[in-house]
Amino acid sequence: MHNFHIPVMGLSYTIDSPIRVAQFGINSVVSIIDDDIIEKMRSFYSKKFNFDYSEISTKIEDFRAKRITSYLDLLDDIVQLNFKNFKEDLCNKTEALINFFDILPETSTLKNELQNIVNKIDDGQENLKRIIENYLNPGAIDVNIMSKIDKTNFDKNIELPTIHNDAHASLRGFANSKLTSSVIFSAGMNPRLYSYIEEFEDFYPDANNKIKKKIILKVSDYRSALIQGNFLAKKGLWVSEYRIESGLNCGGHAFATEGLLLGPVMEEFKNKKDELYASAFSLMNNALEKKGKRKIVEPLEMNISVQGGIGTSEEHHFILSNYNVNSIGWGSPFLLVPEATSVDPETRDLLIKAKPEDFYLSDISPLGVPFNAIKGTSNEIIKNEKIANNTFGSSCPKRLLALNNEFSEKGLCTASRKYQEEKLRELEARKHYYPDEIFNKLRNKILSKSCLCVGLANSCYIEQGLQIKGEKQGVVICPGPNLSFFKKEVSLFDMVKHIYGSTDILNNNERPNVFINELKLYVDYFITEVTEFSEEITKNQIKKWTTFKDNLLKGISYYEELFESTNYFKNDFNKINLQLNHFKNNIQSIVIPLQTE
Repeated sequence: MHNFHIPVMGLSYTIDSPIRVAQFGINSVVSIIDDDIIEKMRSFYSKKFNFDYSEISTKIEDFRAKRITSYLDLLDDIVQLNFKNFKEDLCNKTEALINFFDILPETSTLKNELQNIVNKIDDGQENLKRIIENYLNPGAIDVNIMSKIDKTNFDKNIELPTIHNDAHASLRGFANSKLTSSVIFSAGMNPRLYSYIEEFEDFYPDANNKIKKKIILKVSDYRSALIQGNFLAKKGLWVSEYRIESGLNCGGHAFATEGLLLGPVMEEFKNKKDELYASAFSLMNNALEKKGKRKIVEPLEMNISVQGGIGTSEEHHFILSNYNVNSIGWGSPFLLVPEATSVDPETRDLLIKAKPEDFYLSDISPLGVPFNAIKGTSNEIIKNEKIANNTFGSSCPKRLLALNNEFSEKGLCTASRKYQEEKLRELEARKHYYPDEIFNKLRNKILSKSCLCVGLANSCYIEQGLQIKGEKQGVVICPGPNLSFFKKEVSLFDMVKHIYGSTDILNNNERPNVFINELKLYVDYFITEVTEFSEEITKNQIKKWTTFKDNLLKGISYYEELFESTNYFKNDFNKINLQLNHFKNNIQSIVIPLQTE
């Protein structure tokens, strides 16, 4: 019904989005890596919708997977209940029918079928019911797993088997649920986790060529998609969708490509999709034959979607039509939609009032990957107050990111108190080797990390009025820079109508085109990389910078031809050309340093 989806945002911002939006046919994605917040939300929604609830204690075997399975099953029950009630409203309430009709895209078969009824040409109740039953489906309850969050877990001091690692348990929780939906793997390839998918029959095509549990890979370039897709195909597993995400113009962790811009990346997928399909299909059938499973004869679905910085209906429709994608992710703007996402009022107000310069790439993530952040969050304020009082780090109650083994075989999170105290002790012992400026820089780097496990969950607890136990840590939120151009809280229906072009919630001519905005982010990133690099400059580093620079210039050449040939963006054509020329000159002026002697 819709050609957009709501991607995963943090640990909790979309934790209950299916309950809020699925009845309208909107797909959304739930993070399932944190079983603690999942159990709390299962308790909350069981009581709210009068379902039986029995706590799944951390003391029982395989509690992580069981908590996830139970929550996903509950989501499905609630979505089906909401969907049933919504269908009744459509049949019995004219206003509900008209409002729903207004948020459907013009390309929707359902909208075409409803047209005569809304226009009162055909007001037959039985016909309306037939249309709704035939064409209306609830949005998918998709799930997200960051594949690298897969640390070894322990029962006291006994190391648990690999299947009890965090990502493995999350996958098992989804696989054992009754959902018919997709799991999105993000943050790169985890061969051990991908191999574990083989254990679950729901990921294989059934006798009708249908796959109950589908695989979606979040990727930033074609090469990564080909490698990961073929790896899974060799195990008899099919990737039903490749979800292209901008390396920098996105929310959450930013995995910058080697200067590969979104437009050229989408173009490569468009031109090579048949090659991607044929390669995986052949490998998959060979693997199925070796496993003694039925080979696939009929074509399997392979969709391409994209997300990262899209903000206008013109951009939305252009990307759909020009790159033949199936869906476009609209993430951060939905943080301003209370009907769609779980954000506390104080944090939402901070997002609304923020200026473009308040959005920045931070180093607060314990993963050591640039992390999109906004100035002025309660987490930032509390952390700075603690540092001023010589209190460092988090108590680390969840340990999801306890991946550093410098000081413990069980691993420590670099945002934890224990890790930071050890690193500060090491640094203090070498203080006499450093000038004050360098010493303070190294110290601030240690203290910059935030507890994402708690910070990314607190907003949901605050919004729902749930008790927050443990030390006060505030809220972490990770919007993409595109959100700086959205300046007000909006309703769900108004946001959807903005996406499809029947209304405009921006009213802001200063917002740059999505491709220009991403280009600026990449140029700024590249300049910072080169000018602030303080380590030994090697031959490989020079090669990396050269490739990055070349790819940026190739990307600009691509955009010059693209904007010249398209009928879209004509009102901004001259401005876009000036911006492209400006960034081309900036890139060409960057001098790559010579190798260190």
